[in-house]
This record gives sequence, structure tokens and C-alpha cells, in this order.
Amino acid sequence: MKARNKRIIFVLLALVMVGAASALISQAMKGNLAYLHTPEEVLTGKVPKDSVFRLGGLVKEGSLKRSETELEARFIVRDNRGNEITVVTNHILPDLFKEGKSQVSRGKMGDDGLFYADEVLAKHDSEYMPAELKDILDKEHMSAPANVDGSEIKKLTGQKS
Repeated sequence: MKARNKRIIFVLLALVMVGAASALISQAMKGNLAYLHTPEEVLTGKVPKDSVFRLGGLVKEGSLKRSETELEARFIVRDNRGNEITVVTNHILPDLFKEGKSQVSRGKMGDDGLFYADEVLAKHDSEYMPAELKDILDKEHMSAPANVDGSEIKKLTGQKS
């Protein structure tokens, strides 16, 4: 066999191996994908049945119910158009989880119309400020400006660019 033929076979084998590895990686990642949907999309049937997805929206005021004997919690997630879905979880809710605030739950819709969440994430307040920066601003007797960019914060905290 000529050297040229050996190189062609080697290149073809390398391409086949790279293609197979790419296919295996994409198949493995496909199982971990969870798209974010709103209650409206879920209720109109745009989400495939028996698929894991993330449900995002606001927690309805007064809807949080915790079981006294179990870890179960139920709450209603709503969107801006008034669509609502009841979420059930048997996991600990995050500390930032509050009624009237945004949340993202990951799980599946049940046949009973309830969303069973394996994970619940709460978004922090958009006005969050690190404690160190708050202390510095309090010491200087000034309030935090509404539109402070990163360079201004670095100047206030003494960090170098």
C-alpha cells in the first residue's frame, strides 16, 4: 500500500471518529436541554407532552401553600396576560423565593394539569447591592445612584481597572 493511500485512509478514519464523537456529544446534551416557557405557551399546547422544560413567571400573591407534614409546596405561576399554572415541588424553596417575585421552575407537566418541579430558582431583586458597596456609600453619606456603571463602582470601592 502506498503512503498516499495510507494518509487518505487515516484522514477518513479521523473524520469518521470526529463525526461519531460529535454525534454522541450532541445526543448526551439533548437530554439536558430545558427550554424556558411561559404559562401561556404551556396552556396553548406549544410545549411537547412529557418533556422537561423550565416554567418562568411571577408567583401569584397569596398562592403559596406549604404542607405541614411534608416538604411539599404549591404555588401559582402567572404571566402578564393572566394565564396561571399551579406548581408542585417536594424540594426546599430558595431563600429569595417570595410571592409577587419572579421564579423559574424546572420539571414536567402532569396529566392532572399541575407542573411538577424538580428545581425552583428565584431571581434576586434588580436593585441588589453588595454589602461592601452599601457600607462604603453609607460611610460617605450618599445614596446609590440609579445608573451606576462598573467603572463608577470600581472608583467607589478603590478597585483598579
